[in-house]
Amino acid sequence: MSSIAIIGTGYVGLVSGACLADFGNHVICVDSDQGKIERLKAGEIPIFEPGLDEVVARNAAAGRLMFTTDHAAAVRANEVVFIAVGTPPADDGSADLRHVEEAARAIARALNGYKVIVDKSTVPVGTGRKVSAWITEELAARGASFEFDVVSNPEFLREGSAVQDFTHPDRVVIGSDRPRARTAMKEVYRALFLNETPYIETGLETAEMIKYASNAFLAVKITFINEVANLCEAVGANVQDVARAMGKDGRIGSKYLHAGPGYGGSCFPKDTRAIARTGRDFGAPLSIVETTISANDRQKERMIRKIEDGLGGVKGKTIAVLGLSFKPNTDDVREAPALTICEGLAAQGAFLRIWDPAGMQEAAWRLEHIRGKLLFARDEYDALEGADALAIVTEWNQFRNLDLDRVKGLMKSPFFFDLRNIYKQQDVEAKGFTYFGVGR
Repeated sequence: MSSIAIIGTGYVGLVSGACLADFGNHVICVDSDQGKIERLKAGEIPIFEPGLDEVVARNAAAGRLMFTTDHAAAVRANEVVFIAVGTPPADDGSADLRHVEEAARAIARALNGYKVIVDKSTVPVGTGRKVSAWITEELAARGASFEFDVVSNPEFLREGSAVQDFTHPDRVVIGSDRPRARTAMKEVYRALFLNETPYIETGLETAEMIKYASNAFLAVKITFINEVANLCEAVGANVQDVARAMGKDGRIGSKYLHAGPGYGGSCFPKDTRAIARTGRDFGAPLSIVETTISANDRQKERMIRKIEDGLGGVKGKTIAVLGLSFKPNTDDVREAPALTICEGLAAQGAFLRIWDPAGMQEAAWRLEHIRGKLLFARDEYDALEGADALAIVTEWNQFRNLDLDRVKGLMKSPFFFDLRNIYKQQDVEAKGFTYFGVGR
């Protein structure tokens, strides 16, 4: 059992804290937002993540999970301190490390003995050394001398399945060359060690690179199949059959070979830009990643043109958009394809009736600039009332089995844009719709 403080109660910090407590550790999560901490103490979860509320409630009731705004007390009372603050993209594509620096310096000001400082936030290569330097600088300003080690322990959480990913990971990466720190981290993850989860023990820089390289590769894979889908449309092939056959090849695998409107969210866009920037900075440009970023932007724009061409123009048309979050089972709409699509259609004169099971609140302020072109529907069927076209942008389960007879009865015109290929074309067309998929 370890005693752990986690700085930051955002997505990574809260999921990590709750799950580490579920492993039997004592965890205190720290945030400077007093209101957020009070809500967490009251059992209110600030993010939409299936199953997280149960894990938080269970461990809070057991006394293993606590919340506070007192950074210094949390650092002093725990040997292992995780930094899990946000690293938003800067204007030049690099990761903004101001919150990481603030956390590192706050930790140093409270240091009272040996600590393992863990970078859990997604950070560029070299950040671990910077954290060490910031802490050393603060200690010198205090005239204090305490031992500490910095570890890179990247997260590999998928929004919508983060609890499962944390408790049943493919691997745990521990970036440190210090035996004492590695031993401490193995104790933190002892429950996984007993389950024979693979451990990757490596250096700081290598662990930081593993995170970025993993996400960049997945983004490349998504973008590759999207470009193949576009070619399939041009030559009359079916991308779903192509992807199915490719996925049977053990060297390739079937995951992330699903054609659609492009990737979004808080990780892939930010991480691809950050690793591309690092490559340029060090004179080792990642041309494949650079091309992936551009191609993904084009894919989102291509979906707008697909709808425009299918309808013969969208000016004056009403379009029902189902799905705003970048993927199902999350309320995260950051850089979601739906945002680009809604903005593009509105710019061409369309009126939009939109619905998402979880992402409506965040989408409301992100789409505020086109508010006059939007109606926020009550549910998926309300969104379809009087629509000239339906566009499914996010593959929520409830959109996979729509009552097509009811859909057709509600709509003004039967145009069906399935941007996630979740329906069989023949089934939709049999109901009298004009169907448009991606890559077929």
